Amino acid sequence: MAILNVVLPAIIFLAVTGGVMVILLKLVPTGTQRRLDSVTGASGYAPERGDVGWNETVVKLAQPFAKLSLPSQGWEQSPLRLRFIHAGYRGNAPVALYFGAKTLLALVLPALTYLYMIVASVKWGTSGLASVLLLTAAIGYYIPNAVLSRLVFLRQREVFETFPDAADLMLVCVESGLGLDAALLRVADEIRIKSRVLAEELHLLNLEIRAGAGREKALRNLALRTGVEEVGTFVTMLVQTDRFGTSIGEALRVFSDELRTKRKLRAEELAAKIPLKLLFPLIFFIFPSLLLVLLGPAFIQVYRILLPTMAGQ
Repeated sequence: MAILNVVLPAIIFLAVTGGVMVILLKLVPTGTQRRLDSVTGASGYAPERGDVGWNETVVKLAQPFAKLSLPSQGWEQSPLRLRFIHAGYRGNAPVALYFGAKTLLALVLPALTYLYMIVASVKWGTSGLASVLLLTAAIGYYIPNAVLSRLVFLRQREVFETFPDAADLMLVCVESGLGLDAALLRVADEIRIKSRVLAEELHLLNLEIRAGAGREKALRNLALRTGVEEVGTFVTMLVQTDRFGTSIGEALRVFSDELRTKRKLRAEELAAKIPLKLLFPLIFFIFPSLLLVLLGPAFIQVYRILLPTMAGQ
C-alpha cells in the first residue's frame, strides 16, 4: 500500500505532463520556428502534413466532448467569441478543443481523485467525498478559461509593447511621402521582424481595405480584433484626422510620443513592483536558510557546552 501511494501519483503526474507536452509540441509552433518565420517573412506557421493530420484527428476526437459544454445557440455573438479573436484564434478548431478540454477535465480530474482516494484508503465520508469531487470538477472545468485568459494577456501585451515602434515607423513613412494605405502596408512588412502578431493584424487590415471595405470600418475591426486600448486610440485618431482633414504626420508624432512615454511608465511600474514581489520569497525561503547556515553552528555549541555548564554538570 505504501508503494502504491508513491507510484500512483507519479504515474498520474507523468501522464498529465506527457499529454500536455505532446499537445504543446504538436499544436504550438516552437520559438525557433517563429524566429525563422519572422526572418524569412513567412505569413504564418505552416505545419507539415503529419502535423495537420494529427491536429485534425485531435479536433475530431474533441468534437463529441465539446458538444456537451458548447452552448446550443448565441455563443458566436458572446464575449467568449471575442476573447478567442483576442487570443488570435479565428477558426472552429480551437473552439472544439476549448470546450472539449472543459468537458474532459471536468470528468477526468474527479475520476483520478476518486481513484487516488480509493488506493490511498482515504475516508472522507459521503458529503466530504462529494465536495472534493465537485471541487476538482469545477477546477477542471475552469482551467481552459485560465489558459485562454493567459493567452489573451500575452498577445495583447506583445501588441502593446510593439505598437510604439510601429507608430514611429508609420510616422517615418508618412513624412517621407507615402499615403496612409501604403504606410500601413510598409509597416506590416517591416514590423514582422519584431512582432509577428502585430504584423498579421496589420496584414488583415490591408486585406480588408483591398477587398473594398471602408478604411474606417477596417480600422475599427483592427481595434476590435486586438482588444488593446492603445490601438483603439490610434484608430480613433486616424479616423478623426481623415474626417477633418488635419495633418496625419503631426497626429502620429504626438501619438507615438505619448505611446512611448506610456510604455516607459508601465516598465517603471513593473520594475517598482519587483521589491514587493521578492519580499515574500526572502522572508519564507531565503532568510530561514541563511539563518540556519549562520546561526546553526552557534546553537549547536550553546546546546553542547553552555547549557550543561549552566545546569552545573
